[in-house]
Amino acid sequence: MKLPGLMLILLAGCAAHKSAEPAVALPLANCTEKIPGTLVSFDMIPITTDASVQPFWIGKTEVTWDEFDIWAFSLDLSEKDRAGGVDAESRPSHPYGAPDRGFGHQGFPAIAMTHEAAEEYCKWLSKKTGHKYRLPTEAEWLRACRAGGADGFDKSKADAVAWFAENADDKTHHVATKQPNASGICDLAGNVAEWCVSADGKYVACGGSYVSSIDNIGCAARRPDNPRWKDTDPQNPKSKWWLSDGPFIGFRVVREP
Repeated sequence: MKLPGLMLILLAGCAAHKSAEPAVALPLANCTEKIPGTLVSFDMIPITTDASVQPFWIGKTEVTWDEFDIWAFSLDLSEKDRAGGVDAESRPSHPYGAPDRGFGHQGFPAIAMTHEAAEEYCKWLSKKTGHKYRLPTEAEWLRACRAGGADGFDKSKADAVAWFAENADDKTHHVATKQPNASGICDLAGNVAEWCVSADGKYVACGGSYVSSIDNIGCAARRPDNPRWKDTDPQNPKSKWWLSDGPFIGFRVVREP
């Protein structure tokens, strides 16, 4: 029996939901996604809609090496499959030198991947989990960064929330060691700049990074894709997977409801 005026509000987590009343919208809830066949998981934060974007989840932190290694270095494949070249065309070649540049690995943001590599990772993650993962649009990233405010980044509190040139010691740092923003999301400003897709379909790196000055981090900080980020790559043609001169680039994922 339904009581007049009573509305049931259901929270939609990471698992798929089937509603008996499809006309009732399901708000999103915080959730944790585990990569099947591994012990690796990551947290997703819901972002509510406004006039520019629909509701979505976004990673609480940048994609870490813990997550990225599984795809990039075929850790989800058997030795036989790796030797046989399974998925070889959709997985990166090994980079020259240490991929983390010696900054730190477990719990640190994955770095120096091209936007092509980030997109392929999202496709792989979608296939693994059965959920639709992708790079954020710039509008979505801004919505998450501003956390309902006009800017969402107070430079007077920068040291508490971000890693940047003046406090990062010229390296990335373990994710979520600084305070989250009002939505509970960490490291949107600084640490690593994050791949997003702009309104015209081009790729931009948002937020600033550990090499950016305090005046060049935050929600408004953006850098368009730059071929110079591959300047010292010795390969011909240059790698489509790795940025030889872009250790300040990383990304976080969005999941569609």
